Amino acid sequence: MFHVILYQPEIPPNTGNIIRLCANTGSQLHLIRPLGFELDDARLRRAGLDYREWVGIRQYDSLQELLERLGGARLWACSTRARVCYGEARFTPGDGLLFGPETRGLPPDVLATIPESLRLRVPMIPGNRSLNLSNACAVVLYEAWRQQGYAGAT
Repeated sequence: MFHVILYQPEIPPNTGNIIRLCANTGSQLHLIRPLGFELDDARLRRAGLDYREWVGIRQYDSLQELLERLGGARLWACSTRARVCYGEARFTPGDGLLFGPETRGLPPDVLATIPESLRLRVPMIPGNRSLNLSNACAVVLYEAWRQQGYAGAT
């Protein structure tokens, strides 16, 4: 349905939670190296429980490599520096949702490759830094899936 893309994720439990999220929404998970952990990390396994077998996880050496693999899929970048609220976006099946590393978000050079109209933010109280990566991912992914009538859900 959707492609969840983690750009250089750093914290294993966040990625484990996102594995579980992808399994429960029918989404594909893509990881852009370098990762801050090994995929067999015990903390990742614990957070993802036994959901890894239900999620196709692919790894790439660069964002460009992933984009070539996805072909013409539309890419939404999620950033605290974006102006467009995620609730204003009109998602379509096959869209990619790009999230940056936990400690620094998407780098400016990566954001510069995404049109401003495709950069999304999750609203927060002023003065706060950001949501947890897995929480932000869940908020945006569930909105995208909601717009599709929760296709495939029981």
